[in-house]
Amino acid sequence: MDEIFSRNEMYWGKDFQDFLKSLKVAVFGLGGVGGYALEALCRAGIGNFTLIDFDIVSKSNINRQVIALNSTIGFKKTEIFAKRLKDINPDIKLKIFDDFYDGSQNEEIFTQNFDFVVDAIDSLRSKISLIKYCHDKKNNIITSFGAGNRMDAQKLRVSDISEINTKCTFTKNVITYLKKEGIEHGLTAVWSEEKPKSLYKVKNIEKIAKKDGSYIELAKFTPSSTPIVPAISGLVCANYILNYFYNRIKK
Repeated sequence: MDEIFSRNEMYWGKDFQDFLKSLKVAVFGLGGVGGYALEALCRAGIGNFTLIDFDIVSKSNINRQVIALNSTIGFKKTEIFAKRLKDINPDIKLKIFDDFYDGSQNEEIFTQNFDFVVDAIDSLRSKISLIKYCHDKKNNIITSFGAGNRMDAQKLRVSDISEINTKCTFTKNVITYLKKEGIEHGLTAVWSEEKPKSLYKVKNIEKIAKKDGSYIELAKFTPSSTPIVPAISGLVCANYILNYFYNRIKK
């Protein structure tokens, strides 16, 4: 196992590598952003993950999601990632929640204190619910905005939400709802300065079966998406988390 992370240790040392094993991270949403964030954190050596996603791999995921292959179409994303992460690090500890997150599962999911939460949710209400819960409980969280409808990864930024200046409707809507909840600062976000673009406006009604047997209907516009920006956004989330702890431990 030491050899797996030997190149990491050459940079940040064995003490920090051992520290990473103890960390507990929850990743909400295992798509283009969350998937790359999760894999990078696993390869860094973080030892405990909770994965939350309801979806299966579809053919349209192949252009941008790390687990999406023709051979994985139709399989649950949580199951594929569980197998993949164990293949990277056999000692990793995983908890899986194969369900659509809407906030009703908070007591079940947050039975332990997470050292960090990655919010890679693309549903407005679910995103706000998670951010508000983490804010109220003082859980460390980083959220991702603006990976869809983008092509220029160099226009991605990391800042407090109070510093965001964007033309993205989704991002502005989230910020507006968060303000109503009294959350105007103190939340780190990965967002884009790039003006969103999609050549086609595709609206879908998605009927989602929840684990408790109920159904949720979501009306949403399908965004355009390129291979690079979601991946970089996810890697930036992982980078932020690793630097967050590195800068505190090494001081």
